Amino acid sequence: MTLSTHKTLVVQLQAGDTDRFPVLAHLDYDASDPFAVTAVFSHDGRVLARWRLDREMLAAGLVGAVGMGDVRLRPVSAGARKELRMEFLGDPLPGGGRHHAVVFAWAPTVAAFLSRTYEVVLPGREEIDVDDFLAEVIARG
Repeated sequence: MTLSTHKTLVVQLQAGDTDRFPVLAHLDYDASDPFAVTAVFSHDGRVLARWRLDREMLAAGLVGAVGMGDVRLRPVSAGARKELRMEFLGDPLPGGGRHHAVVFAWAPTVAAFLSRTYEVVLPGREEIDVDDFLAEVIARG
């Protein structure tokens, strides 16, 4: 039985008013954290950002707009190209405002990755050991 799945894909990053440029996105799903997908964005071997995304929210973002906080997702179409637009709001800036980045991923690739996560843990079958979860929260302080 497979307990995890991984996918590396090229996505387009747009930070501020800049043009899009390609970066790598490493998507990881592990049965030990069944509600989350970890996304690590990197360029030239350097990690730019790491986010934990809700798996259900990621799936919902492929079909409609979701999110109100630090992460917002929605589908966009550019001709025949179907993309998932992922907007991330980060740490505060010294002069006010917050770091802001938008990542565009090819939607069929994200959907295929999600399908593989469903082979690991079916939607609705996610379980968390509450004792382990509470011990981790307490250990973090």
